[in-house]
Amino acid sequence: MYFLTGWPRRLLCPLRSAEEPFYIQPSSQRFYFALLSETQLSIWFSRPSVLIVSYIASVKAAAQFGFYQKAEWKPDDSMIAVVTAKGYILLFDVLGGRDEKSLYEPVYPKGSPRVKVTTGYKEEQCAPALSLEMKKPVDLEVPITSLQSLQEDLLVCTADGYLHVLHWDGLGSNGHKAICLTTIPFSLDLQSARGGPSLDLEGVYIRCMEYCVTLDGFAVVLSDGRLGFITPLSSSITADQLQGVWAADVFDGTCVAVNNKYRLMAFGCSSGSVLVYMIDTTTGSMQLSHKLELTPKHYPDIYNKTGSVKLICWSPDYSVVMVTWECGGLSLWSVFGAHLICTLGEDFAYHSDGTKKDPLKISSMSWGAEGYHLWVLPYKQERRKQEEEQQDVEMISPPHPSLQAGILQFHFIKSALTVNPCTTNQEQVLLHGEDRLYLTCGDPTQIHSTSDTHSHLHPRDGSPLHRPPNPDSSLSQGLSTLLGHKHWQVVQIHSTYLESNWPIRFAAIDSVGQCIAVAGRRGFAHYSLFTRKWKLFGNVTQEQNMTVTGGLAWWNNFVVVACYNFTDQQEQLRIYQRSSNLDNAFASVTKLHSDTLLLNVFRDMVILFRSDCSICLYSLEKRNDGPNPSVSVELLQEVSMSRYIPHPALVVSVTLTSVRTETGITLKAPQQACTAESIMLNLAGQLIMLQRDRSGPQVREKETPVVNKKLLPFCPPVVLAQCVENVWTTCRSNKKKRHLLEALWLSCGEAGMKVWLPLFPRDHRKPHSFLSRRIMLPFHINIYPLAVLFEDALVLGATNETVLYDGLQGSTEPLEALFPYCTVERTSQIYLHHILRQLLVRNLGEQALMLAQSCASLPYFPHVLELMVHVVLEEEATSREPIPDPLLPTVAKFITEFPLFLQTIVHCARKTEYALWNYLFAAVGNPKDLFEECLMAQDLDTAASYLIILQNMEVPAVSRQHATLLFNTALEQGKWDLCRHMIRFLKAIGSGEMESPPSTPSTQEPSSTGGFEFFRNRSISLSQSADAITTGKFNLQKTFSMPTGASAKGRDAECAENMYIDMMLWRHARHLLEQVRLRDLGCFSAQLGFELIGWLCRERNRVARVDDFVSALKKLHKDFLWPFPVIPVGSLNSPLKNGRCRTVLSAQLLKSQSADSLLNSDMDSAPPSTTPTNHTWMDGIGQRDKDMDTASSAHSDPHSPQTRDAFLSLLTNKVEEYSIGSATDLTETSSVVDGDWTMVEENSSALCLSQAELEHISMELANKGPHKSQVQLRYLLHVFMEAGCLEWCVVIGLILRDSNVIKQVISFLDNPEVPPETVQSVRNGLLAVDSWVSTDCSLGYKPFLSLIQPQLQQLIEVTSEQVQPEAFQPASQTSKLSAAEGPGGAPTPRAEDNRGVVAPLGLALPSLEPTGGFPRLPSEDSPPEQTEEQGEEEGTYDCTLS
Repeated sequence: MYFLTGWPRRLLCPLRSAEEPFYIQPSSQRFYFALLSETQLSIWFSRPSVLIVSYIASVKAAAQFGFYQKAEWKPDDSMIAVVTAKGYILLFDVLGGRDEKSLYEPVYPKGSPRVKVTTGYKEEQCAPALSLEMKKPVDLEVPITSLQSLQEDLLVCTADGYLHVLHWDGLGSNGHKAICLTTIPFSLDLQSARGGPSLDLEGVYIRCMEYCVTLDGFAVVLSDGRLGFITPLSSSITADQLQGVWAADVFDGTCVAVNNKYRLMAFGCSSGSVLVYMIDTTTGSMQLSHKLELTPKHYPDIYNKTGSVKLICWSPDYSVVMVTWECGGLSLWSVFGAHLICTLGEDFAYHSDGTKKDPLKISSMSWGAEGYHLWVLPYKQERRKQEEEQQDVEMISPPHPSLQAGILQFHFIKSALTVNPCTTNQEQVLLHGEDRLYLTCGDPTQIHSTSDTHSHLHPRDGSPLHRPPNPDSSLSQGLSTLLGHKHWQVVQIHSTYLESNWPIRFAAIDSVGQCIAVAGRRGFAHYSLFTRKWKLFGNVTQEQNMTVTGGLAWWNNFVVVACYNFTDQQEQLRIYQRSSNLDNAFASVTKLHSDTLLLNVFRDMVILFRSDCSICLYSLEKRNDGPNPSVSVELLQEVSMSRYIPHPALVVSVTLTSVRTETGITLKAPQQACTAESIMLNLAGQLIMLQRDRSGPQVREKETPVVNKKLLPFCPPVVLAQCVENVWTTCRSNKKKRHLLEALWLSCGEAGMKVWLPLFPRDHRKPHSFLSRRIMLPFHINIYPLAVLFEDALVLGATNETVLYDGLQGSTEPLEALFPYCTVERTSQIYLHHILRQLLVRNLGEQALMLAQSCASLPYFPHVLELMVHVVLEEEATSREPIPDPLLPTVAKFITEFPLFLQTIVHCARKTEYALWNYLFAAVGNPKDLFEECLMAQDLDTAASYLIILQNMEVPAVSRQHATLLFNTALEQGKWDLCRHMIRFLKAIGSGEMESPPSTPSTQEPSSTGGFEFFRNRSISLSQSADAITTGKFNLQKTFSMPTGASAKGRDAECAENMYIDMMLWRHARHLLEQVRLRDLGCFSAQLGFELIGWLCRERNRVARVDDFVSALKKLHKDFLWPFPVIPVGSLNSPLKNGRCRTVLSAQLLKSQSADSLLNSDMDSAPPSTTPTNHTWMDGIGQRDKDMDTASSAHSDPHSPQTRDAFLSLLTNKVEEYSIGSATDLTETSSVVDGDWTMVEENSSALCLSQAELEHISMELANKGPHKSQVQLRYLLHVFMEAGCLEWCVVIGLILRDSNVIKQVISFLDNPEVPPETVQSVRNGLLAVDSWVSTDCSLGYKPFLSLIQPQLQQLIEVTSEQVQPEAFQPASQTSKLSAAEGPGGAPTPRAEDNRGVVAPLGLALPSLEPTGGFPRLPSEDSPPEQTEEQGEEEGTYDCTLS
């Protein structure tokens, strides 16, 4: 509503004086302010804020009359009455020097376009020269307690219990009436007034009094602290015509302020709270409406230490009230008690170092014009003390009179709804300060830029985790613009317009948020956000001849203005087109018969509320007949409201809506949303609804349109709600979201918001007779609502933020630096969960479901469900009394209707205390069952989150069992990120959790991590044995002897846990190899750091055998997207068949990308942080191909880890950008490494290619699969070679059609250490392939098989020579490619195995093999190990592979 901005400004009085001003009183228009000090009356102007005149009483006069105390202006600003301490009233005439030069004038540089155009135009920009002349004083001989101005009268209350009525003009004997307070009958209400008990008012006088125009009476605070209201029974104020009512049970009143617009009286009490009373219209008694007080929840230190209320000040538009206390401080509330600002807490009350500031004590305050400023006079002792300190510091001690009086001016910006509550202002947030506007709507050019915000968060490097956001889940365009950032779009009001027409009184924005119109004292101007230009009246006379009275609004491309024309002295409705020049020539003008107070637009209708309490409806129609489009305006209907409205000033807003209550509401008839069905009138906080009367004969659509023009009359009004500050409704319709669009939204101050929601029968069924058509649901929100986004189920608002500034600390700190710098920030809040909950409480679950389903597509709908569970859970689980009818089971049942049920529950649980989990899961179901549901639904990330719950609620055995299930599923689905987390999770359980469920998890992670970041900062105790767990089809029951020593026990437990995890990994690897899923095996190994070579060595003669070469070959073709070879049309012989070019290319590629391609091969969950930083694969390959790798030393040198680090990361980023394309990407990819590129170039340039050779190369390329697959196959070939799995080497050699590989393998078969079964298997496999090629027409392999015919022949001969029984002898397990034997005959683990499986955090785990073997010396195919000290805090995952 109102928001504090910036720092307060300090105004120094140019006249130095020993006196401090202590009282400020504004004139009726608030352009002038009268300031009083003991013997001085000064008048200040508002803009510029300057002193105009000062009257200083002589010493003699001061002695005669006493010091000045209070002042009051005559309503026409022509006189000031000043009360003195000795009971005198001094009257001053305020004389304006009309002909004289102004006191202050703007000076423009030469050639400035600002010229004096019309008479009186320049005076508006100047501070006028005034003078004060004292008239004859009036002596009442008694101290005066209160002073109040009426039209022609001045009411004065004296300390002897009298009420004096004086005439402004002749304050002599003729106009003087004195009424004794004891003669006024007081009672609790007007009905019991005659003859009822009366207050005993002997010795009591009126301490404070204020007149309320709309109540036609006086709110008074009596000297004994009682509160009352005195009303004159006739037009004149005489003793026998006054009647008083008093408020029961209040005896500590201190001051009063009345609100004319809402008919409220705010009484300050010595307890520190403000009681706001209204008058009951039926009985005439005073009824407490609400209280304004600081709550212990928000202000625990100060709420009961404020002292009594000193001053209460309503803003000029009566929408907010400012309160200050004896102890100091300022606090702002909205009219019905929503708390907006308080300077007694947070940054206002504390320095940045935590020391407390003294609150600013205030002696008097007043709002400036239109509420843009609050003028505050600090308490004089405060300023004295401070200024004296300042002088001591500066070592200057001038005489006392040199102190300069100071006024503080606080700046406010306010919502456009406070004075111009038109419909379009309700859909956009528009705030206006005295010279600028604040808008939430996004700049049209920036609408698309909000979607880029993600790219700053995650640099997209093509990794699978950073897929572009799904367009379905992205926010709607308008919504992202409104919520994309917290900044305002600030529009400076045109200075030329502002200078002559300050202050701005009305502002309106169009429904799209692209055009704004503002109206000041005279005329108006409008601005387009698209062109960023203002349009002002070209003719200043036209501007100065009109003043906007009833507000302004946008209709399509037109500005609709209700104004008064000074030339014709007539009220008019004008409509100006936005695109044409601002000139009356382009306006359509309609004469009005009465002054317009309010204006609003609904579809193509204008509704006006006039000062004779009538409502007029006009229709608008655009006409394109002339050169410029114009609008024809036609009066449709007039409705007199004088029977229901006691005073026209009480109407806060008037709105046409399509809302209705009749039985016409069904799902079949959404078109009724288009017609103006009813009028909503906010009458002093009471929302009144007038519906169309449909009881008479209905007009059929088929009849002539002339009859149709006659609009239906309105029924008598119905009161819908009390204490209403704002109303939101929309004229749009949407069949999918009818609940939200046909609802009525109300803001009710401290009571929060209310929504009047339509209830629809489901599926066109007949509505229940007992079900009402609409329901009013209250709900609390944490922000002050300024706009409602209907379809998006959001409330937009603004909030005050503060920034501390300590640059001026010390005794010289000026007064205004005691305050922090204030800013206004945009806020928004979801309200859907409140409404759903309210419907469920009222057993309207079906309506709640319809409403929720209509909003299920909103991006934050999951959050809505979560909030609903969370709020209900917190309330019910922490309640001290038992709840007879708990809501949580109903909410849980409601949420199961949505697919997000499982995620909602687990996210809510992770964000609540562990103590509440039992209550939650008692309502929603056992977490074990929910975990299993997640697994069945293949939602592994959610299942992972449930593991955290299980781990805290169950014994370790149960969580291990479920973790194993999840781990196996994740392995099967290739969710590597989750697998890594699972390994860590299983180790954490195994390293020893207590048998009892542990305490609450300390951190709450976002769900995207799968719920395992929880373990990153955990301390893991080492005292838990490995439990026997049945998993899958293998029963891994292992028993371990537990030594007594704690450390040994911990080591054994850890060892057992590693063994348990390894068994699962081995089983998965075996499963992949059995199914010939080599590509998955490679990814599995690269992603999880699985020791593939070591494992293959052990499995060489078991699962790593190839039973059927042909089917394996077919599977590899399919798995790696590798085409079956075709025979070239031309000759089969070519000089390049096995030429050097090909060897070089393949070798370089193998080296540069082997492991990376597997790490990044279309994995859906590998984050960029898992880039491997261990280089054993690279080293192995580099060493193996050293003869071909002279240029790229970064590979082969094992002592340059930094070089390789950078090299690897570069490749990782680069490789991922390639699509699976043809092998023509070869040379491009190699260009990543300079050495490789030059090598390829040298080799290629040395060859002269003929036409036939080019054809052959193109054929070769056609026979190759994707480049990525080739790299992966080469890498796998290397792995199988290292592990001595010769059969697989043959299969991969065949698919790559690399005869060198086949030759190499067949030469290995001669080695006596190779088991005869392997030799036999290779021979049979090659023969099977040969026969398959011949029979299945896969003739592409024929040339290659013929190429390796000599080797095949040699193999057949060798196998036939071998003695058969030897095949059954136990063969030695070692070969020159596998590990050396230890002294005990058992094979020692290879160097890689010794390190064990490297955990995702970079911790090397102990080896699983018996220790004590000799470490193998680095040989040609296994480089020395690098010592890796990877910082744990980096969170990178090391994958160790050969």
